[in-house]
Amino acid sequence: MITNENKNHESGNVLFLILIAVALFAALSYAVTQSSRSGGGSANEETSLINSASISQYPASVRTAIIRMMISNNVDATEINFDPPPYDDLTTTALQNRGVFYPSPVGGGATYTASPADVMDDGNPGTWYFSASYRIQNIGLDSAGSGNDVIAFLPGLRDSICNRLNDELGIPTTDRTVSADLDVTAASVQMDYDYTFPSATTAIFGTDGGAESFDGQAFGCITDSAGENIYYHVLIER
Repeated sequence: MITNENKNHESGNVLFLILIAVALFAALSYAVTQSSRSGGGSANEETSLINSASISQYPASVRTAIIRMMISNNVDATEINFDPPPYDDLTTTALQNRGVFYPSPVGGGATYTASPADVMDDGNPGTWYFSASYRIQNIGLDSAGSGNDVIAFLPGLRDSICNRLNDELGIPTTDRTVSADLDVTAASVQMDYDYTFPSATTAIFGTDGGAESFDGQAFGCITDSAGENIYYHVLIER
């Protein structure tokens, strides 16, 4: 038989449970609020980390397209070009066969894209440049001209991103300044339709060109003599 005393006891238990639930809900709400207030930096940091990883992944995909194109189209490293869409200079099949970004199966079929804006010093999407006017010490041959590597460059990186990339590669962040001013944006060093593959002495980095840590390092982030942070990624070792 249920008495009024039992009913009052059960009602008290229910009220107690409700109060506990309200208290837990309030604590959870407070925790979520505090997390949302302080977590913005963490979210931005995570996004920055993901985008810094994409910096090394993109040229790796371009390298794959180049190797496939060189094998299937029998194209030499000195013949390839990086004309972007709309491929104005690739007017014949022979030229299209050499185009890294020209759609496959005629060309390499690599995707032409910009880097994420938040890794760049000016806050705008970054432009990739492709050149064979430079060589990395102890990558391929070290002779001028014949030892030039085909390299992808991304100039203008934020200092923190440059440090992070090198830190992940085990490269000291204090040893990244090279002696040359790498003007990778100049038309004369970009591998396009009328590019002439160098045969004379070229700018190098490694022990003889500054930043000894980059000897034999196929990719990393350097700072040139003008103070610009530049990510480089060797696409073809020569």
